[in-house]
Amino acid sequence: MSLPLSPELQEALEIFRHYLRERSLPVTSQREQVAEVLFAAGGHVSVEDIEELLRKRGLHVGKATIYRTLDLLAQSGMIHERDFGEGFRRYERVPGHPHHEHLICLRCGKVVEFSNERLEKMKELIAAEYGFQHRHHRLEIYGVCRECQQRDGVARTST
Repeated sequence: MSLPLSPELQEALEIFRHYLRERSLPVTSQREQVAEVLFAAGGHVSVEDIEELLRKRGLHVGKATIYRTLDLLAQSGMIHERDFGEGFRRYERVPGHPHHEHLICLRCGKVVEFSNERLEKMKELIAAEYGFQHRHHRLEIYGVCRECQQRDGVARTST
């Protein structure tokens, strides 16, 4: 059962279909369903999240098929694989998703995306200072989110 997708997500799905056809790989309904659920989910989803979203749609896709589809999506450049040190990977859509950094809560696992113009300028300055030609970067800040601090009564301290 397919849900209506925005034009942007329909385009992303068509790009994935094209990627598969170019490599003579079958465009199966299961691959399309995994891609569709991931594209529509937004944020950072795990394989378990994808399984649950598929189940809510009344669909069953095996875990191996989900992993293989995620590998294809990552190879195509349509998704990024993220490892936030939780013992599993999360996936996020790339098309239409501007560059951003991550704040990761060590208590509840919440991932917050943020962009910061000052940080973007600093990376260029730092790369230039050390004679590097910047290609890409990734910043992940691990700590305790506001909600967990409030719930657990954690004092806001810097280390």
